[in-house]
Amino acid sequence: MSATLDQFNIRGRSALVTGAASGIGLAYAEVMAEAGARVTLTDIDHDAAEREAERLRSEGFEARADQLDVSDRAATGAVFDAHAEAYGGLDICFANAGVGMGPGFWGADGKRDPAGQVDSYDAELWDRSIAINLTGAYNTMRNAARLMKAGQSDGRKGGSIIATASNAGLIIEPIVPMPYMPAKAGVLHMVRALALELAEYRIRVNAIAPGPFLTNIGGGWAKKDPVVRAAFDATIPLGSMAETHQIKPLALLLASDASSYMTGAHVVIDGGVVLGNLR
Repeated sequence: MSATLDQFNIRGRSALVTGAASGIGLAYAEVMAEAGARVTLTDIDHDAAEREAERLRSEGFEARADQLDVSDRAATGAVFDAHAEAYGGLDICFANAGVGMGPGFWGADGKRDPAGQVDSYDAELWDRSIAINLTGAYNTMRNAARLMKAGQSDGRKGGSIIATASNAGLIIEPIVPMPYMPAKAGVLHMVRALALELAEYRIRVNAIAPGPFLTNIGGGWAKKDPVVRAAFDATIPLGSMAETHQIKPLALLLASDASSYMTGAHVVIDGGVVLGNLR
């Protein structure tokens, strides 16, 4: 193996992924396992996370599962401690768990959706969305930093924290639920702040900003409704929504030493949607 390819080697490291039972989070967990890391899959749906962990184990990889609602601060700390107990510390963390709750202010048909307007949007959906998408990311990255700092006394050198943001944190997506956008913009800014704070510990903090991927977020509406799928496809310069396997190489880059000089970055992977928005 060449010296360049050696930098992508994460064999023997430990990784924790939130929201790992499906979609992008599952893709992160799969590529970590496939590359030789020992992985904890966490999700609010414990049964689904355990099924995926069992599948990975049946394929010869090292994986475990734990239930986690990232908005629960005490539970998040306990899940991270259990990971460290099982694997001797933490090297890589994906702060991925997220939800899209409620409608955007435009429907997929291009017409205004009354339920998505700011004066009628369900305030409880706002609170839950911020609790998971923003506060949950904070709870996750807080505990990742704690364990990665502690690991340095055991000879570990830094670590890599990767947050799932969104291109909706950079541009306005009218069919995306409104609270999702400021939450993801907050994640992007938090990544930059933590990258500067943690740099002296050699802990790198970066963000992946996906665009339209076929996942279960928002109830999997783009997978289920051809009108919604067509509306998304029409906005994408590369022509169609992405499959989750397309995010795996980027995840491995940011988790590994191949990105050893990257911190505070956000990498957009959206088929050119942000560029199209700027035309």
